[in-house]
Amino acid sequence: MEECEILVIGAGPAGLTAALYAARGGRKTCVLERGPVGGQLAAIAKIENWPGDRSVSGPELGKRMADHAAAFGARIIENAEVLSLDFEKKIAKTTKGDISFKALIIASGAKEKKVGIPGENELHGRGVSYCATCDAAFFKGKVVAVVGGGNSAMDGAATLSKFASKVYLIHRRERFRAEKAMQAQADRPNIEKVMGSEIISINGKGRVQGIIVRSNETGQEKELNVDGVFFFMGQEPSTDFLSGELALDKDGYITANERMETSLPLVYAAGDVRSTPLRQVSTAASDGSIAAVYAEKALSALKEED
Repeated sequence: MEECEILVIGAGPAGLTAALYAARGGRKTCVLERGPVGGQLAAIAKIENWPGDRSVSGPELGKRMADHAAAFGARIIENAEVLSLDFEKKIAKTTKGDISFKALIIASGAKEKKVGIPGENELHGRGVSYCATCDAAFFKGKVVAVVGGGNSAMDGAATLSKFASKVYLIHRRERFRAEKAMQAQADRPNIEKVMGSEIISINGKGRVQGIIVRSNETGQEKELNVDGVFFFMGQEPSTDFLSGELALDKDGYITANERMETSLPLVYAAGDVRSTPLRQVSTAASDGSIAAVYAEKALSALKEED
């Protein structure tokens, strides 16, 4: 069994910042990430609100964060999914083996919500996607639809417009909720905005071939011939590995105080998985630093008591 003092679940901005602070504090630190380092950063083409970088790609920023934490001794384990946690024995069962810990920082982030319409699950990976950065290159010269009205949808539409011949940007309301700077990215000749409408089904045999869109005002339905559908409909916390022992809010996010302390001792929550009014790269990094500092202080206090 691998042993560490501070175990961090999630290698997004919160987890990697926590790992950096924990490792710099002299603690043996392990970081588990179910996918590649960077977490949701890996799916963002361009970030313009990270202090110090006028513009940086998500994957690049994620790699820089990971390299920084690793340089101070943090052990980052990629493609390692947490199967279960024993909070009493302080053991995490993972797909890469068991890991013991003294303090735990949960920074597992959030994931894209599924809409639940016909064809979504059946054609996932066959034209249905939740990551424009990951899949945009597969749609060069093709027609795609982007669903959503927030920052992620604008970023996704802008990314896809560089490859696809046409992008339908579909939003159920009459106005986008994205920041104005992000909306400006979607003002491109090959992006057509379809407002006040929703996709009610995705059609195709073996791959996406079209969608049915319904107007919320008139109820009229029309078919659009598209080769791909990209959903950006909000997020839900990645807490499926928790056993129900931690306090959660009504939406399933982990509740934590200003020190990132959860309802269990020596267990902290940071970043998008935490109940918080704002989910940004900067706030996630802030959470991670606070969680690591107080985890290290708590471990030091325990040693003094011994």
